[in-house]
Amino acid sequence: MKNAKNNRPVLITVGVIVVLILLLSSVYTVRQNQYVVIRQWGKITAVNDNPGLAFKIPFIQTAEPITKEIILYDIPESDVITKDKKSMVVDSFVLWKVTDPDKYIKSLNAVRGRAVERIDAAVYNAVKNTISSMTQDEVIASRGEALTTKITNEANSDIGQYGVEILTAQIKTLSLPADNQEAVYIRMISERENIAAGYEASGKAQAQKIRNETDKEVQLLIADAEKQAAILEAEGEEEYMRILQDAYNSGEKADFYEYIRGLDSLKKSLSGDGRKTLILDKNSELVQILYGN
Repeated sequence: MKNAKNNRPVLITVGVIVVLILLLSSVYTVRQNQYVVIRQWGKITAVNDNPGLAFKIPFIQTAEPITKEIILYDIPESDVITKDKKSMVVDSFVLWKVTDPDKYIKSLNAVRGRAVERIDAAVYNAVKNTISSMTQDEVIASRGEALTTKITNEANSDIGQYGVEILTAQIKTLSLPADNQEAVYIRMISERENIAAGYEASGKAQAQKIRNETDKEVQLLIADAEKQAAILEAEGEEEYMRILQDAYNSGEKADFYEYIRGLDSLKKSLSGDGRKTLILDKNSELVQILYGN
């Protein structure tokens, strides 16, 4: 009895330790950026992606965390051939993540290195197929969202079986091999110069067209002004003739008009400095005026 009483604290302590071990073995934590795969005897029985504490059967079930985060993978540079047999150097990267932990484990055993190998091959094939269907000029002209979408979609069609998804497969740089860069640059410069020459010629043609239209408008304005001037001149002459007609429409007016004209002529003849002698014919109008006839 005495030995049993002495062993009771030890048994209690051992019992508490066992309970704690069982409790700790049955609890696992699911983080915000994780999946937790539950295995029983090596077989997947559940996938938990609800953040917080959860329970499993101790010693029988195991909890394996798998990240849900987006992963960046920088793909090494590679050479590709365009449709017109031109070589280009492609440097790209991908953003990917695990979307199906069950497939990810069964196909790749949840090894990231294996996933990267499959992604590398899928993106390379997608880039190669896309670039090889386009000429070099088309590739250079189409860099951007459209090219990225096409490559991403084709790469995803090859890796869906592994439980991963490529969010984007984007080309960082698309350059030329050193041995043909200069030739391509010279050709591109020549093309740009041709385009510039075309714009310049078009500009000159537009300028000449504007000058021609302006000259035509000026000529029309001048012709209209000359027409208006001629009309005004004709109206003035008509008014002048009317005034003369009014001046001569009776004998008295005509004589008075002739008298005034004669005086004006006499005045002009005698104007000026010094003494002047005026010799007139006896039958002239001025002589008749001076004699009062």
